Amino acid sequence: MKKKISIIFILFFSFFSTTAYNANFDIKAKTAILQDYLSGKILFEKEPDMSIYPASMTKIMTSIIAFDLLKSGQIKMDDKFAVSENAWRLSQAGFSSMFIMVGDQVSVEDLLRGIIVASGNDACVALAEGIAGSEEEFAIMMTSKAKEIGMSNTNFSNSSGLNDPENYSTVKDIMIMSNYLIKNYPKYYEYFKEREFTWDRTGGDPITQGNRNPLLYKNLGADGIKTGYLAVEKYSLASSIIRNERRLIAVGSGFKTRKERSRESQKILTWGLTNFDTIEIAKKNEKFAELDVWLGQKDKVAVYADQDIYKTIKKARLRNLEVKILYKGPIEAPIEKDAKVARLVVNYEGNLLSDYDLLAAEKVKKKNIISRVIKSINYLIWGDV
Repeated sequence: MKKKISIIFILFFSFFSTTAYNANFDIKAKTAILQDYLSGKILFEKEPDMSIYPASMTKIMTSIIAFDLLKSGQIKMDDKFAVSENAWRLSQAGFSSMFIMVGDQVSVEDLLRGIIVASGNDACVALAEGIAGSEEEFAIMMTSKAKEIGMSNTNFSNSSGLNDPENYSTVKDIMIMSNYLIKNYPKYYEYFKEREFTWDRTGGDPITQGNRNPLLYKNLGADGIKTGYLAVEKYSLASSIIRNERRLIAVGSGFKTRKERSRESQKILTWGLTNFDTIEIAKKNEKFAELDVWLGQKDKVAVYADQDIYKTIKKARLRNLEVKILYKGPIEAPIEKDAKVARLVVNYEGNLLSDYDLLAAEKVKKKNIISRVIKSINYLIWGDV
């Protein structure tokens, strides 16, 4: 009585203008990676596991630790931390600074903006000491968080990214960290697109500093993330661009000059936008389809996916994308809510791309005995299910 049913969906989407895919694409960086944020698809990589010194990209994790504590209620934005001489020294040593003074009581929010926008190394130390008691203890928290979110080739030894051979990572790990930041803290992520920050410093006029991310000043849709520079590593940048609700994340390191960092980062993001499309297949917990039910009080049951499903494909290749629902049906009642009742299969160019569980969006009870008998007779006579 049951049979395997395959429902094929024809997908209709609007596109950007078509550009031919360039298999020989490259950028002038020692190591780089490009990811489509929604689908997770890696669009380009160049020595992605090469060990690098992340420099000020380290400050992304410094911020994440604070965001975690804000979320859990262990600290608040208006909490104030005292500035130690250790933190103040960094503002006097020629490094990027917020220019805080010894004894200042600075709010968590100001320190975060000093870190994210002004790239202040002094602010990093003040925040680290205020949270963990010492920068060393804070670095342990950073490394632990890195391992937790899948940064398998990273170790943090300080909160700022200043020279230390034990402060290392990869562009792949920086991408994972950037993805985590945007996904888990969209509200706080707004700080990363601020173009300037004014600090009403002690003992002098207020000082306004601009964001060091060059892409924020171009008409690209860039909204983050963080630059870096060390003499040994040269220039680096973790960047993100959002266009028509589609986001790309790029990380590159080993750019020779500031101009090259800006130009090549823009190049890789633009290449990703113009050569690929991101297709929405299903939204988490939203009704996806209705499937036939056998001997139930309802003839149909709505199904959903328990995760967002997006796929990134080359431009003008939509015809090669096929989405199917596979299930043994009609599905016999009773059906429990959230029960796995079908599989969503995504094929691309004739090959299995991925598959997912589809769950019942509602409970469907079995018909009473009389209704079941009538239904069975109808089936035997007419083939009506």
